[in-house]
Amino acid sequence: MSKQAGLPVLGQDDDAVCCAPMVREPLDEEAAAELSRMFKALSDPIRLRLLSLIASHEGGEACVCDLTGPFDVSQPTISHHLKVLREAGLVDSERRGTWVYYWVLPGALAKLSALLQIPAVPAKALA
Repeated sequence: MSKQAGLPVLGQDDDAVCCAPMVREPLDEEAAAELSRMFKALSDPIRLRLLSLIASHEGGEACVCDLTGPFDVSQPTISHHLKVLREAGLVDSERRGTWVYYWVLPGALAKLSALLQIPAVPAKALA
């Protein structure tokens, strides 16, 4: 008997199954609700830019003090947008002294990305 029989197969976990591209199978109600919260949070240009700023920040996390400068809105407005991103499951945060640090949750981005993947198109279909 092979020792590899008990090893998990990559890409076969519950997250991968729940987020199969929608061209292969329809979303169930629960997955659609979760994903729509994420997409709704990203539908605002400020929140989309905030997510991008956090993801691209050195070290993969950003202090709220680094996120207010690029925008022409007040700090409470930035805090509101960060709260929406956090409640949608796109970012997480931690208070360190006076400041709050934010980082992107890779699993959330993977779910969004997996949903929008299109299957490979055979060459004859392109002709």
